[in-house]
Amino acid sequence: MSDLKTKVDDLNNRILQGDILGAFEDYYAEDVVMIDAGQPPREGKDVNRQYEEVFVNGLTEFRGAEVKSSVVDEANSKALTEWHFDFTHADFGDQKYDQVAVQTWKDGQIVEERFYKL
Repeated sequence: MSDLKTKVDDLNNRILQGDILGAFEDYYAEDVVMIDAGQPPREGKDVNRQYEEVFVNGLTEFRGAEVKSSVVDEANSKALTEWHFDFTHADFGDQKYDQVAVQTWKDGQIVEERFYKL
């Protein structure tokens, strides 16, 4: 198993266990850029940490998450994970959707992550 695959699997498992913020601290670079399809990029770990904290703290019911598939391209330092989410959020209401996260890794951390809802 590749080093990158090990990191991606650990990140995904921690998210599934509810350790979203801890995984963020461990695996996201200081200069990370995160992009939701159709939205402007969020640049830097501090900005993205705040975004993640607002999301996590707004969860009122978490019914589940599932990794539907995960692919790692070691040669290009890329990982793609297809997720299914089912939750209720104080700001967004009931949410049930599939999403693909496309990550670019460098030196063991994510430097860019793009999200595409399916």
